[in-house]
Amino acid sequence: VQLQASGGGLVQAGGSLRLSCAASGSRFSRYGMGWFRQSPGKEREFVAAISGRVFATYLADSVKGRFTISRDNAKNTVHLQMNSLKPEDTAVYYCGQRNDGLAGESPDLYQYWGQGTLVTVSS
Repeated sequence: VQLQASGGGLVQAGGSLRLSCAASGSRFSRYGMGWFRQSPGKEREFVAAISGRVFATYLADSVKGRFTISRDNAKNTVHLQMNSLKPEDTAVYYCGQRNDGLAGESPDLYQYWGQGTLVTVSS
C-alpha cells in the first residue's frame, strides 16, 4: 500500500486549503483513513478520521467546525478540507490507513502512512 498526500502550501491565517491522499491497491472501502499532523519538537497529533464503509467521521476538538474529512472510495482518495486556518495549524500533515476499517485517533492503530505534506499558516 502506498499513500500519496498532496495539497499543502503556504496560506494566510483565515484561509483555506484542501489536502488529498491517494491510496494504491484495491478494496479501499475496507480501510479506515486518518489525518495526523506533526510540528517540530512535538508528537504526531490526531486531526481527523473517517471509517471505511459508513463514512463515520471523528475530528479533534481543535479543528471541529473548521476542518472536514471526506472520502471517495471509487477514486481511492481521502480529503481534508481546512477552513479558517490558524498559525497553530502549521505542521506536516500525514494520512494514515488502518486495516480494521474504523475511524480513530490513535496513530498506533494505523498500518500505513503517506510521506506528509507541509502546511504553513502565516499570521
